[in-house]
Amino acid sequence: MSKILVVEDDPQINKMVCALLKKNKYEAVSAFSGTEALLIMEKEYFDLVLLDLMLPGLSGEEVLDEINKKFHTPTICVSAKDDIETKLGMIKDGADDYITKPFNNDELIVRIGALLRRINKSSIAEESKVLKFKNLSLDIENHAVTVGGEPVELTSKEYSILELLIRSPKKVFTKQNIFESVWNEEYIMDERAVTVHVSNLRNKLKNGDSYIKTVWGIGYKMQDN
Repeated sequence: MSKILVVEDDPQINKMVCALLKKNKYEAVSAFSGTEALLIMEKEYFDLVLLDLMLPGLSGEEVLDEINKKFHTPTICVSAKDDIETKLGMIKDGADDYITKPFNNDELIVRIGALLRRINKSSIAEESKVLKFKNLSLDIENHAVTVGGEPVELTSKEYSILELLIRSPKKVFTKQNIFESVWNEEYIMDERAVTVHVSNLRNKLKNGDSYIKTVWGIGYKMQDN
């Protein structure tokens, strides 16, 4: 189920859009200002952002700029402005689509579906090169890791552990699994090597505990909630 962040300061419109999305089998989360939206995106992964431009505090344009810098999340801008200059300007500034208020509900759902299909096709084409989990990306080809678009410097062992976990995000890996896969040696009854490297990896990732979960008495897996 695709997860969509609805950034709209009018409570009634926000509630209506979220209800519409849920009716069409999407998961919807509300934000009522640009600042709130960016704080939520630091903690949660979204497949798409529906962004109103007229917001209190940070403008929609400023929020879009931050989304493109940090999260690279597909974004549909929503505004009462229907002039061609505004539409082209937002697309030029990084919006993936633009819809004017008042919008037709069916048109909004069709545009969301079309954008998500387009993004999914692109993701499938790059799947063998880039592994993603929440706001974390692991570029296999360039041996690079980013969180929220920011590069993270890892040692070769830390990188290998992260790649092992992210390739099978629902699987729980024992410390023996990790040691034998990453060190390519027979496991010895000393857990410190794995424990220390996982601890260092978490420290280097922003909100590391939100990415790697300790399954007590067993080992580690990607944090899926």
